Amino acid sequence: MEPDLFTAAAEERQEKDPAGSPLAVRMRPRTLDEVVGQQHLLKPGSPLRRLVGEGSGGPAGPSSVILWGPPGTGKTTLAYVVSKATNKRFVELSAITAGVKEVRAVIEGARRATGGFGKETVLFLDEIHRFSKAQQDSLLPAVENRWVTLIAATTENPYFSVISPLLSRSLLLTLEPLTDDDLRGLLKRALSAERGLKDAVTLPEDTEDHLLRIAGGDARRALTALEAAAGAALDKGEPEISLTTLEETVDRAAVKYDRDGDQHYDVASALIKSIRGSDVDAALHYLARMIEAGEDPRFIARRLMISASEDIGLADPNALPIAVAAAQAVAMIGFPEAALTLSHATIALALAPKSNAATMAIGAAMEDVRKGLAGPVPPHLRDGHYKGAAKLGHAQGYVYPHDLSEGIAEQQYAPDAIKDREYYEPTRHGAEARYADAVEWTRQHLGRKRS
Repeated sequence: MEPDLFTAAAEERQEKDPAGSPLAVRMRPRTLDEVVGQQHLLKPGSPLRRLVGEGSGGPAGPSSVILWGPPGTGKTTLAYVVSKATNKRFVELSAITAGVKEVRAVIEGARRATGGFGKETVLFLDEIHRFSKAQQDSLLPAVENRWVTLIAATTENPYFSVISPLLSRSLLLTLEPLTDDDLRGLLKRALSAERGLKDAVTLPEDTEDHLLRIAGGDARRALTALEAAAGAALDKGEPEISLTTLEETVDRAAVKYDRDGDQHYDVASALIKSIRGSDVDAALHYLARMIEAGEDPRFIARRLMISASEDIGLADPNALPIAVAAAQAVAMIGFPEAALTLSHATIALALAPKSNAATMAIGAAMEDVRKGLAGPVPPHLRDGHYKGAAKLGHAQGYVYPHDLSEGIAEQQYAPDAIKDREYYEPTRHGAEARYADAVEWTRQHLGRKRS
């Protein structure tokens, strides 16, 4: 018997006893219009709509697709919808259990179905990144000749985990993490739907907020937690799922943290001040609170980048590159792995030598500008490339530093109004000691007088 994603026996059992199936299964969308989120993939004429038979198509058949996205964003759900809506033959394989033998059997069956009955085959291949190069190669003839229309799902970057020939023969569709609003709509539907909880319990706002944090953009996780908490509440005879019941059910305390209120800013402030104070343990505590509360990892990464310049500066010139690299990594990988990257950066910044000299320097310079201490650029520094500049005295008398053995020329660079100002006052902390020596030497060779 061919492997089938949703066997007839399972479907029949679910229809007879829907309550016997997990809530996440019962609430699985039956049409593309019921799908939560991913609206960028569901527009009229999209590859997924063509796979379910929408549109005339004409001589252009539906394309094979690779669905790439985090767990719980709807990859298997979309395959299920296609299986229910299409009049094509639908076959499923999992790369965890299948090999080349199973792939070839499906392809041979597809060729027979096409040749003998004119029946097209859709092959859903879950976890395609687990297939070796040779196993993926075995799919190429079938995809290229359209013996099968492939729907492949992966949680890993397909540019690294899927062979190029297969990528070039398929459309890559990227699924985005579900938003809180997406999940709220899903939870509301699950609470009231006939195939869901049928209004057996209610979900207060504080419990819903904690449930959304637990879910982390994963619809399956949200529905699984909702079902468990609803069962616990009904066993207690409670008409609503209290925050305490949810905490007990999922064994995870609710973090007091409002992403739009005071806690958001208070905890972020405490994180930065702990880093500034070099208390690595306190910094990690506040970082953990932000992560557990579902804070946007990009927000945390931005704060770390600011801290690297504001509180560390040239005392550790590597601090800013570390923070920037962390921000780039976080944007690419997201939670849960982003927690490791943020921890890496937080520890490095907390233990780095500290200096706010760069912060104070630009602050003092900007303050003078605001006071009107600017004045004209010295004539010898002005642009002398255009015709007539020399007659105006522009660039006349400028000394090119590279022509001198020491690489520095004793000439005035600042406007007259601030020519004796010294904005940068380096510390002797960490690597900034080297900059302190450098600035002292350069000011002497520039002929600057101490203010």
